[in-house]
Amino acid sequence: MAKLTKQQQAEAHWTAIRAKRDLVCPVRTTLNVLGGKWKLLILSYLLDEPRRYGELRRLMPEITEKMLIQELRELETDGIVARTIHQVVPPRVDYSLTEQGQRVRSVFTELLGWGIQYLCREGGPSPARAEPMN
Repeated sequence: MAKLTKQQQAEAHWTAIRAKRDLVCPVRTTLNVLGGKWKLLILSYLLDEPRRYGELRRLMPEITEKMLIQELRELETDGIVARTIHQVVPPRVDYSLTEQGQRVRSVFTELLGWGIQYLCREGGPSPARAEPMN
């Protein structure tokens, strides 16, 4: 049996206790689906174009293969990322944002703006030395 994502576990729990709509927390849902150390970074690299697994590995050298695979699978299971297998030799797999995944674009606009403002604060690192998002 496949391991459930955090959001799938939460939804199963809500169903089991017949939770009222007001007990379902949208912030918790967002954190279940997008939270963690790597998911937002993965999504930031998929915003503009589909990427192959190897590209994602090169863009994030600090993530382990196991963790990247796990995070991509969870994002796919939650309907945020689509995995497309191209029938060529050798096989090629692309990852892209689904329609639901595209809805995070405005969130990234806000996060990027906040990050730039934070870097420019008094006593912060010089923006010229700050690492770009992609």
